Amino acid sequence: MKKSVSRRDFLARTGIATAGVMVVPRHVLGGKGYIAPSDKLNIAAIGSGGMGAGNIGRVTSENIVALCDVDFNRAANTFKKFPKAKQFKDFRVMMDKQKNIDAVIVATPDHVHAVAAMSAISRGKHVYVQKPLTHNVFEARRLTEAAREFNIASQMGNQGRSGEGTRRLSEWIWAGAIGDVTEVHSWTNRPVWPQGIGRPSEVQQVPDSLDWDLWLGPAPTRPYNSKYLPFNWRAWYDFGAGALGDMGCHILDPVFSALKLKYPIWVQGSRSYDVQEMWKRFDNQETYPRATMITYKFPARADMPPVKLKWYDGGILPEWPAALDNAKIPLDGGSMFIGTKGIIMCSTYGGDVQMFPKDRFMEYKDLPKTLKRIETSHEMNWVEACKGGEAACSNFDYSGPLTEMVLMGNLAIRVPGHRLLWDGDNMRVTNHEEANRFVSREYREGWNLG
Repeated sequence: MKKSVSRRDFLARTGIATAGVMVVPRHVLGGKGYIAPSDKLNIAAIGSGGMGAGNIGRVTSENIVALCDVDFNRAANTFKKFPKAKQFKDFRVMMDKQKNIDAVIVATPDHVHAVAAMSAISRGKHVYVQKPLTHNVFEARRLTEAAREFNIASQMGNQGRSGEGTRRLSEWIWAGAIGDVTEVHSWTNRPVWPQGIGRPSEVQQVPDSLDWDLWLGPAPTRPYNSKYLPFNWRAWYDFGAGALGDMGCHILDPVFSALKLKYPIWVQGSRSYDVQEMWKRFDNQETYPRATMITYKFPARADMPPVKLKWYDGGILPEWPAALDNAKIPLDGGSMFIGTKGIIMCSTYGGDVQMFPKDRFMEYKDLPKTLKRIETSHEMNWVEACKGGEAACSNFDYSGPLTEMVLMGNLAIRVPGHRLLWDGDNMRVTNHEEANRFVSREYREGWNLG
């Protein structure tokens, strides 16, 4: 959207007469809650089926002007709902041809997030990008810098960030409800797709509706196989970010926020072994392992002591303290904050927050709310920012560093068993040169960050 106010808008808003006719302000004509067409964002989407369809469906108060998807069958229902929107398969073509776009939703597989988002940001378009923000650490840093450079409104799609639970958790911890937090354990039941497997050998026919080359985007070329689509791509190093990338930006968000984290000073990963026939291990360079355990160490921050964060996936769970014997533990995913005076547990999206022991909860259950609550959807929180409101709650200045922290765990499992000393400011492992090749990646010819 243009930030300047046109003469027409100025006259309308002030009620100044022109050519003998009184121009009445639009809110008077339309009544309370009325939104004039000129006050709506022109939104485009890159990735219009699946998760993208849900994101688009929560911004229908705006103008949906363009829809892009590499598989028109996958996006067919969304196309039907917005028949006036122009349809594209290649987002680069859309961004070049569709001149009236104000804002863009990116809901592609992870490996395309950064290049798609940058194509919008570099043109001054606001962006909403699904989690994880990017495929690797370098891309997260670059998008954060670009959003700031082009002064656009941004949001990552970790919707729990807009919820009540994450704010209540922060208020409790900042008030000292459980004392100093020195240890956090976070877990997920993911993966719920096949991992720890090699590349399929079978070459299959590409479906007529799918542009496989565009789906690959910046990733290396490989033959099509139905094992990658429409959901299992998360398992593959070239395309997804595994269990940690899928759920870490949800589950670790309350940890990152409440404990005021930024870059870890070291990270170490361990992983399950991958086996082939006859139970022989093999050097799997294709997919994330079936299970991982990752440890992050963070330095002291202001009035908070150093803290260790442990991540578990693939069915691995932390040891539960005796204080939780009668607790309702969210086995599908969550975090456990261990403090010197008690424990706080929250669910995957931060919605269910519990404090132990009970007398600590009773003392703090009515603690005044000091953090502003989000009264709209996560998507509309972004729309309001696009229209000049406060920065969205998961804007890239926040979610970029969060994503970097999350994806450092994926870097660690590529060199398991090594404690990697991390220089966050310079995005560099200082004690293991080989590990640095996983900080970023090379793009296929014709694809870049701009």
